[in-house]
Amino acid sequence: MINILLCGNRKVFDGALTQLISMTNRTREAVHVFLMTMDLAGVNAEYVSITGEQIAFLNRVLQEKDSRHLVEKLDVTELYAREFSGCVNEGAYCTPYTLLRLLADMVPELPDKLLYLDIDIMIAKDIRQLYDIDISDYEYGAVKEKYGCWLIRPDYFNAGMLLMNLAKIRETGLLVRARELIRTRKLLFADQSAIFKCTTRKLLLPRIYNEQSKFNRKDTVVCHFCKRLMFLPYPHTENYKQWQVEEIHKYLHCHAFDKDLEEYLDWKRRIDN
Repeated sequence: MINILLCGNRKVFDGALTQLISMTNRTREAVHVFLMTMDLAGVNAEYVSITGEQIAFLNRVLQEKDSRHLVEKLDVTELYAREFSGCVNEGAYCTPYTLLRLLADMVPELPDKLLYLDIDIMIAKDIRQLYDIDISDYEYGAVKEKYGCWLIRPDYFNAGMLLMNLAKIRETGLLVRARELIRTRKLLFADQSAIFKCTTRKLLLPRIYNEQSKFNRKDTVVCHFCKRLMFLPYPHTENYKQWQVEEIHKYLHCHAFDKDLEEYLDWKRRIDN
């Protein structure tokens, strides 16, 4: 069994659907997806937890491929309120849902080893290739951040993919310290910066496990559709996600996941009907 951790609200449904289609189309082993969510409508009306109907639909899609696949909803609303409500990083650079991974060591349902993935990720090869990497002596494995490793520190990483050793993390108190930092100090990249500053020992992995700029490389395992800084024809950013099918074809020239996205669009048509 491969244990996957995703985080978000009801708006991550398209990302989860595309990502999990790509993963299960290439992975023979059964996957157990833990989707951490919360209701934070008091902060923003759009911050509503992923629905039971959405979870059921994800299970339907995956279990048509393999009945062993499972998507499980973990509502951590109360835990988040106790740890982070009103903290200085609640208005983080993204959304408060980026902070949920920092609660992983406090959720008893989560296993000792799991793979955290941002929602704007597609899987290009069997995910076991990444999951089976030995991190028994490390808190986690990660890939360098494409800009941060130049602008911040050479070992600065991108937290969109974290191969987490929760047993070691609980032992060292990494996330305990990270949560305290989130509560007391405003950080540029919130959760990512907190993890980086509180790490005892990490394993830096090759870029194929979190490719952040080239979307058609043949050796890529994890393809991350994160924001890119562009210099031509003038300095600007691009932020196209995999479920924006026309945009990733037109602007990113990415066709590596066309079959997965055709399947996604077919499922979306079924929803609409």
